[in-house]
Amino acid sequence: MIAIILCAGFATRMYPLTEQFPKSLLEIGGKPVLDHLTEQIMEFGGLKSIYVVTNNRFFPDFLEWAEERQNQIAGKGVSFHIYNDGANEPAERLGATGDLSFVLNSIRNLDGALVAAGDNIFTFRLKPYWEMFVSGDKSYVLAIKTGDTEKLKRTGVLELGEGDRVIAFHEKPGRPPSEYACPALYFLKPEALALIDEYLSTPEAADDIGLFISYLAGRSSLYAQVVEGDTIDIGTIESYENAKSIFD
Repeated sequence: MIAIILCAGFATRMYPLTEQFPKSLLEIGGKPVLDHLTEQIMEFGGLKSIYVVTNNRFFPDFLEWAEERQNQIAGKGVSFHIYNDGANEPAERLGATGDLSFVLNSIRNLDGALVAAGDNIFTFRLKPYWEMFVSGDKSYVLAIKTGDTEKLKRTGVLELGEGDRVIAFHEKPGRPPSEYACPALYFLKPEALALIDEYLSTPEAADDIGLFISYLAGRSSLYAQVVEGDTIDIGTIESYENAKSIFD
């Protein structure tokens, strides 16, 4: 099992703060945003590797980040791999789904993966959901119930059926169809991951990884784990400053 973390965006909404430095490595609570996620991932049993995909502009920053953490993972049997998708400017980006395909096409004999955006902080433990994923045969997403309509408009929103099967996924809907927010963190089995290139060949293929999850919901068995907690998405300077006020 592996983890793939998507960090190849240019965060143009946060310029000039992120024009020459990656959003995922901005500090919150005395450490990079990405560390809040990777420190949780390092608790996962059976994890072999963590793959971080970035762009050419920020590739040196992530190499330095990974090198500084080698001592932390020594002896745990987990390796860091930093991938460069080659983009120098926003117009050249592959997009999150393209970056996922870029990494997956270099890996053989994959038995499942956690796929996550590198700019989210989770206020709850992820390890129990990983253990459920590893021991079972289903692909999962997380469902966080919230009555905050404005927040639902800025994230993925799930419609759930019997047994918490995902029957529809809506990316940043103007009129949220449910109260279940779905953060960009997905537990995907090989049969789900195998559909990424099929999705990219369709006319509706787009940058946002959530739209791939929407595609999966209609073509593969995808389930939700309803969780208690919250996520902090670092998408704007305002949300970054808010996160700092919480953790600093």
